[in-house]
Amino acid sequence: MICLRTHSAAGDSFALLKGDGMSMTCGEATMRLLADYGVTTVFGASETCALDGAQGPAERKNAGGPRYSQGADARGAAFMASGLARASGAVGVALVQDGPGVAEAVPALAQGYADSLPMLLISVIPAGAPCLDGADPARLTAAMTAFSATARNIADIPQLLSRAFSHFSSQRPRPVHIALPADLLAELLPEAWQPTRRVDRAEAAAGKLPTAAAMLKEAARPVIILGGGAVEAAGDLQKVIQRCGAVVISTPAGKGIIPDDHPLHLAGALGTAQARDYLSGADVVLALGTELATTGAKQKPLTLNGDLIRIDLDPGAIHSPCPAALGIIGDAAAAMADLAAFLADHDCRRVTGEGAAAVAELRAALRADLPAPQQGHLALLDMVRDLAPEQTLFAGDPSALVEAGALGLAVRKPRQWLASPQHPVLGSAVPVAVGTGLGKPKTPIVVLTTLAGLRRAVPDLTLARELGLSLPVIVSGAGDLSALAAACGAEDQVPTTRAEFETAFKTALTAEHPVLIAVPEEAGWSK
Repeated sequence: MICLRTHSAAGDSFALLKGDGMSMTCGEATMRLLADYGVTTVFGASETCALDGAQGPAERKNAGGPRYSQGADARGAAFMASGLARASGAVGVALVQDGPGVAEAVPALAQGYADSLPMLLISVIPAGAPCLDGADPARLTAAMTAFSATARNIADIPQLLSRAFSHFSSQRPRPVHIALPADLLAELLPEAWQPTRRVDRAEAAAGKLPTAAAMLKEAARPVIILGGGAVEAAGDLQKVIQRCGAVVISTPAGKGIIPDDHPLHLAGALGTAQARDYLSGADVVLALGTELATTGAKQKPLTLNGDLIRIDLDPGAIHSPCPAALGIIGDAAAAMADLAAFLADHDCRRVTGEGAAAVAELRAALRADLPAPQQGHLALLDMVRDLAPEQTLFAGDPSALVEAGALGLAVRKPRQWLASPQHPVLGSAVPVAVGTGLGKPKTPIVVLTTLAGLRRAVPDLTLARELGLSLPVIVSGAGDLSALAAACGAEDQVPTTRAEFETAFKTALTAEHPVLIAVPEEAGWSK
């Protein structure tokens, strides 16, 4: 195999081509090793080094590597990788050129770090680049990754990948950035690298779980704070709730882990004043899969007057930002399985009844206290929820529409709500949806955005059109989108009645191209 350097308007790019079949390059070995670690899709950009296995002529395609999906640019490729990670829990991999490509990927890395996503960014350093003699390219991303490193020799490549996948499987997932010099990727190997043994997450300390169960049994007003880190615990968590009667207040990342319309679930509401007031009156609080982070300058501080039980993989998180009465280091899913067993004989009918009544009252108060425009958004989202198939996923740009959806659009399965609560990035919803659509091709996905978000996603909409993805894009506060739709090959609709919206939305679910559905703020039919 040889490494060819090519030139284009976008800049230098590299392609690793098959040789005589007797050996392979480090580039091919890297892609095959990614496949052995379970990676099925790598998202790249046209200016990147296309490792063997990238989309290309059949005779050059690496049968042992993941599928290569080319994004519109490095920013889009990184958000597509984050979309796959967000929707499936699998590691999302993006391949970019070092330098500008890494800089374009920074917003997706920062968002992935805030939202604890398993993402791997591989950047390729052009052949002959002086960066290894000066500033390390990995330093740019160090603050927003679990680790960021540059391979200095061939042996570093499998070691760094082993370290990355060990992190993803055993710790709170954060993005990882690995920089690979193209000169190394062109070197020949006599045989492929082998993956290292999977490192599993630490099991919760069994001796502390009976104490946690006793605290929940004795509680008159138990509350569970539920974050996205508990996504794998869904089944046993529902047993725990059923057996202790706790009210569940989730972060937006925790939506759907138990159904949002469960009578004890105040979904996506942890940041609201009403939820925090209720939480301050809890006598026992179980925090599960959440960093208890504050997500807005105007958000009311978290006040816990009861005893806090904290279950987390990260020892440093147990007493931050609130000290825990009982700290348990371990995996949420394993802990919930054991905790459910310890609660099996508990009679919680009174606590459950009181909790359900409180949740119903709080839901009504949350809706009533929303500003009039957001109440209109909720009415629109109620329509969308009724029309969309049960398994539909929702990606969203930062907007009042998405804020309303975090509180009022009910999802019933984990990983259906894909909007970032911690680090929203304008224009990220469409590439997130494209990456999700490629990773889960049979699952419907809807984009919730604004005109400003849409303008930043024109290249990604064009890509969605080229890929034949059915993508309903609801654009809040927009009017005529015909010029923008024409620029990216999308269809545009401006419904003037509820019936027209229903027809446009149903058509968009199977259209095999993006359909932009404009909903002006003054649209009376959506209220």
